[in-house]
Amino acid sequence: MQRIYLDHAATTPVRPEVLAAMLPHFAEGGYNASSLHGEGRAARAAIDGARDTVARLLGASRKEIVFTGGGSEADNLALRGAATRLRARGKHVVATAIEHHAVLHTLDALRDDGFEIELLPVSPRGEVDPAEFAAALRPDTILASVMYANNEIGTVAPVARLADIARERGVVFHTDAVQAPGWLPLDVDALGIDLLSLSAHKFYGPKGVGALYVRSGIEVEAQIRGGGQEFGRRAGTENVAGIVGFARALELVLDGAEARAERIAALRDGLEATLVARVPGLLVNGAGAPRLANTLSVAVPGVDAEQLLIGLDLAGVAVSAGSACTSGALDVSHVVRAIGVPEPLAGHVLRLTLGIGTTREEIDRVGDLLSRLAVPA
Repeated sequence: MQRIYLDHAATTPVRPEVLAAMLPHFAEGGYNASSLHGEGRAARAAIDGARDTVARLLGASRKEIVFTGGGSEADNLALRGAATRLRARGKHVVATAIEHHAVLHTLDALRDDGFEIELLPVSPRGEVDPAEFAAALRPDTILASVMYANNEIGTVAPVARLADIARERGVVFHTDAVQAPGWLPLDVDALGIDLLSLSAHKFYGPKGVGALYVRSGIEVEAQIRGGGQEFGRRAGTENVAGIVGFARALELVLDGAEARAERIAALRDGLEATLVARVPGLLVNGAGAPRLANTLSVAVPGVDAEQLLIGLDLAGVAVSAGSACTSGALDVSHVVRAIGVPEPLAGHVLRLTLGIGTTREEIDRVGDLLSRLAVPA
């Protein structure tokens, strides 16, 4: 029986159309975009075209798009780059307790450099309270970072409201939007954010390429120094094929996104209802809060996550026992702890994330399998 992949928050397969767009840039078009000869100019034109596409899709200008080596690098550039430039104004940085490790570990490094880091708690549903966010901002607060949608439980933060609050206080606002494409609006002006991180492999593009939106007037100090590529904000010979793939993948995933999200949310809700009905004591993490259409995080009493993951894998279903960055080390995640999942259930959390091609038949099969594995005979 064909395997079922429900770990799209970890990574997604490259779409055929994306691969087709990339292939020429591995071969006859695979040249250095900094070279002045014809081959170099052709590579530069490909990057310029991709940058224009991404800028158009985000409602940005082309010079506000910086291509990076992935979402983690984009987060590092946003936080370290902005904090370094703003240091003369203050050293207080605000984030939440459920940020991705790419943000949290970067904040740890900033703390080592003398910055004061304040992590805000979230509700048991994983929500950020705008009033608590506003109260945390001080005269010496220079930077705030709140992820758009959580990678483990799918909770969506009110980033537009938070960005408004930050702007009123003169605080630069960053959001890790890596999980958002295809599920949430990305217009940067409507959101009002200053810095936004993306990663191609989360929306059916290639691994090893990301982007950082940097609002005009916001300065970030380069973290990778060298030849001055990406308007002096990220050095290194450009990954032409990856950048072309990023733009094509973003274009495809945003096309018809609203209707697709509605369909996938209905499948997710059906799976959730099946598990709630069949598994006594099941806890749905983030239930009642705004969530990504494709994300379902559940704590299953009596059966630990590793056992469930292995059982599903043997039956042909791929899921995660937590975020991808902690896979293989099934300790209780910081997100699970932050939302206060009771200790007996904290090690029993599974994350199931649907994709654009997930079908009703697949969801029905997974609901039946997981219900049986979660309630041993």
